[in-house]
Amino acid sequence: MVFHHVLLPIFTGEKLYMNPTQHLVILAKAPFMGRVKTRLAQDVGPLSAWVFYRKTLSAVVKPLANNAKWKTWLSVSPDMSIHKNHIWPTKAQRVRQGVGDLGQRMDRVMQKLPTGPVIIIGADIPEIRPHHIADAFQVLGNKDTVFGPAQDGGYWLVGQRRRPRILPLFTDVRWSSPHALADTIKNIPNGANTGYVTELSDVDDGASYQSFLQRQRQRRL
Repeated sequence: MVFHHVLLPIFTGEKLYMNPTQHLVILAKAPFMGRVKTRLAQDVGPLSAWVFYRKTLSAVVKPLANNAKWKTWLSVSPDMSIHKNHIWPTKAQRVRQGVGDLGQRMDRVMQKLPTGPVIIIGADIPEIRPHHIADAFQVLGNKDTVFGPAQDGGYWLVGQRRRPRILPLFTDVRWSSPHALADTIKNIPNGANTGYVTELSDVDDGASYQSFLQRQRQRRL
């Protein structure tokens, strides 16, 4: 999964819940051509990469945001895109990702959301389905953390029960590398336990894009 010094107001206007709620956070870049899937664009061209991202954003976000089992938050980048209603595929509450690297932005989500378990995913994994998220929340029923591994050594999902405390997971992680998952797991304190859900694949380059298209063709047969 594949994220200045002035902090922007990030979580505003949201009341704390009396009962713990399951929170799904989808990290999403605004679908501006030339600003999304730049590695993929080098192999397939900026137009094809942009079309892929727009379709994936809609296909992933809509069914997840419509699921009543959890509250969906769309954590958007750049921050100024939060009010551009026409570019987002859902009316799920949007929040700014804010400043910092991917780990800082994900830690901010873990710290700021109301009470309840939190799962964070990206919006560019085309094969995410609601049952994957349901499985991850089920894991958090008796685990402190949960991960959805990716084939490249990273992860497409990370979650915390956040009870009795929020664990510091994202320090000194080598993002966008084969070490991202292992580095994050090293940060889990002794005594905390971890569970895993299905491995999924990111689509970051021409080879992974062709593999995704091949899987789609096989499903249609």
